[in-house]
Amino acid sequence: MIKTKFDYDYYLRKNTLPHIWCPGCGDGIILKALLRAIHKCGYSKDEVVITSGIGCASRLPGYVDFNTIHTTHGRALTFAIGIKMYKPKLKVITISGDGDALAIGGNHFIHAARRNIDMTLIVFNNYTYGMTGGQYSPTQPLDSYSTTTPFGNIEFPFDVCNLAQAAGATWVGRSTSYHAVQLEKFMVSALNHTGFSVLDVITNCHISYGRRNKMKSPVDMVKYQKEKAIAARSAENMSAEELTGRFKTGILFENNDKPEFSSEYYKKLESIKTK
Repeated sequence: MIKTKFDYDYYLRKNTLPHIWCPGCGDGIILKALLRAIHKCGYSKDEVVITSGIGCASRLPGYVDFNTIHTTHGRALTFAIGIKMYKPKLKVITISGDGDALAIGGNHFIHAARRNIDMTLIVFNNYTYGMTGGQYSPTQPLDSYSTTTPFGNIEFPFDVCNLAQAAGATWVGRSTSYHAVQLEKFMVSALNHTGFSVLDVITNCHISYGRRNKMKSPVDMVKYQKEKAIAARSAENMSAEELTGRFKTGILFENNDKPEFSSEYYKKLESIKTK
């Protein structure tokens, strides 16, 4: 049964609260936006499956009253793919941090995109391994600091959205935990898309990342998101120099023509049976 009036409590496992996120963390904003988006899409609790790996973001499934599974580090998409293939009518959502999704889980990320399997990946992108001590992640900006890059990062970071599109994802978008209303809107679009959708959410870890990079408070990091985000349409009229150090937000790519993997798989099975 889908409630007609939105109520956070209806979607939460209140016996698992309070959550473990640090005060001021953006993960709670993302959680609330996701619940509102799921409600707007009209999915019942039984229709939704949420998988996660390891990290701060991965704790989200424990707080929400859907079908949920907390898996091993980097493997959330593999479990999600198995669930989707077995029961393709389910709405499968994967929650991953930037390290979980793109470091140990990077291979699964590109192949899920290549297959274009119908699920949504939400990347909680805070540029760091916040739960395990603040080590650098694949998305950490150049010249920024972490426990494992004390003299500044010299590795070029992944752009989550560029990687997703290049690998074959058919819906790609980016928002931030500052842009809460926009974030909900993009989540609705991603969830309604048939195919592999990837939403990169720039969020704050002021404890592990911010305090090493002159952003010691949640307010500092929210200001960073506000100042560095640039709408994709506005970015079209800006030079490369003007875009340096900034990131594009918006629905950056959408393709509704590429076949979806699970439906093609079952079509193939049916054709074999009829021979």
